[in-house]
Amino acid sequence: MSAIYSLVTLIRNWLFDTGILRSTEFDFPVISVGNITVGGTGKTPHVEYLLKLLKGTWKTAMLSRGYKRKTSGFVVADENSDSTKIGDEPYQIYCKNKDIVIAVDEDRVAGIKKIKKNNPDIELIVLDDAFQHRKVKPGYSILLTDYYNLYYNDTHLPGGNLRENKCGRKRADIIIVTKCPENISPIDLRVIEKEINVLPYQSLFFSSYKYGDLTPVFENETNSNPRTQPTTILAVTGIANPQPMIEFLSGSLEKVEKMTFPDHYSFQKKDLKNIAARFEKIDDPEKIIVVTEKDAARLISIKDFPEDLKKYIYKLPIQVNILNGQENEFKSKILSYVAENTRNSRIS
Repeated sequence: MSAIYSLVTLIRNWLFDTGILRSTEFDFPVISVGNITVGGTGKTPHVEYLLKLLKGTWKTAMLSRGYKRKTSGFVVADENSDSTKIGDEPYQIYCKNKDIVIAVDEDRVAGIKKIKKNNPDIELIVLDDAFQHRKVKPGYSILLTDYYNLYYNDTHLPGGNLRENKCGRKRADIIIVTKCPENISPIDLRVIEKEINVLPYQSLFFSSYKYGDLTPVFENETNSNPRTQPTTILAVTGIANPQPMIEFLSGSLEKVEKMTFPDHYSFQKKDLKNIAARFEKIDDPEKIIVVTEKDAARLISIKDFPEDLKKYIYKLPIQVNILNGQENEFKSKILSYVAENTRNSRIS
């Protein structure tokens, strides 16, 4: 089955590469962030990194498909949005970037056109999870691969996690190995560099996560003495790979219990009851529940979330850190692409 899947994706990509199937290219900067595997590679934190880098200089928008939302078609995020309307990742991004246009649409071509029609002053668009969306030809493409599950060690669906043949990585301008240990060894770097073997027009970077301070999920519900220095944590996660977060929390606490759910999990009433029961059994007055930012986006969208549990729920913010002193080089490549292509679009 994996061989059949690989063949199908190869044929599909060949049809786009030869022009038999059409890719739409736009006359303004479009940056795509994605991967060639299923599961989390850190797309959302890297999109947030880009938005923070770009939005202060250019009128910026972000477009996603809005995975697992309960709506369809083109939707723009606003004060009435939640994870059910635009998806958990776009909602997480919106909560941090309410000063820019955040939209979702399964049809990326239509979504880009609608953003520009409704906001003619938009100068660039960042596409979330769009590496396989070949109907759009981005001006700049960033491919992510998880340090703990590097694409070159993987096989195709359904036997493995690859969405397409490994040769698809040739479409990337930048490849980032994400979720690396901050102290990644020079030997590991050289091995990965050799295996990825970037092409002359590509650049390779390595990134890790930097964790922020614990933040209340339900800000208005947390008591006046927030437990930001807990002695016991119940880590509740519904993401593809919670291990880096668990390791970080375990590094500062002796007791970290965990409850794991599938990626993008929609928490039900029975799940909340189970979480409450598990939390109740922990014999420690300084206990809290810690979730990821993506899980928090789904939890705050639950209308009847248990009131007595709200004050104990905290999220652990993360941000991307480009390693090996290459952050300025990375920023320069992104900014140079946008600056050059913004000038070109203004001239045209």
